[in-house]
Amino acid sequence: MSQRILILLGHPDISKAHLCHSCADHYNEGAQASGHEVRLINIASLQFPLLRSQQEWQTTPLPTSLTAAQESIGWCQHLVLIFPLWLGDMPALVKAFLEQVLRPGFAFAYVEGHPLGKKGLTERTARVVVTMGMPAVIYRHLYRAHSIKSLERNVLGFVGFSPVRETLIGGVETMSEQKRNEWFRKLHKLGKEAK
Repeated sequence: MSQRILILLGHPDISKAHLCHSCADHYNEGAQASGHEVRLINIASLQFPLLRSQQEWQTTPLPTSLTAAQESIGWCQHLVLIFPLWLGDMPALVKAFLEQVLRPGFAFAYVEGHPLGKKGLTERTARVVVTMGMPAVIYRHLYRAHSIKSLERNVLGFVGFSPVRETLIGGVETMSEQKRNEWFRKLHKLGKEAK
């Protein structure tokens, strides 16, 4: 069955192509090959300010530069978020983007007497694809993939995405061409399956 898929490409550097860009391309190609409707947003190409207070987050209007991105999040049935691991976490640009678009009244609603509120983005699934220099097994087991788990539970899960799956691609600086192509084939297959 055809799905509406949004790919959020979160590599902050738009001066040249990186592994994240290729991952997005292969996922996109697989999804389109199966007839899924796909939108791709390169977060680094958007201009938007940082939020600096809770009041700003709750009361200021969403920047017009992010209106289409927020609409696409509401439109999608499956979200794919791709970014490199920087200092053990998502790049600041990705965090700033999520803070802007996942606003109260859209991503969730406050409910009196209910500390978790009401999720606004239910009936959607997600996949987080993260590239990193260290081996993924070290990040997953030694560091417990803490920042990715936080993103999955405290951000995407909090607003309603479920299930949230992950693909951790480690050792990117020393990765062979053969291994890189294996990952591309996996992402192409995930795109075809809208997973």
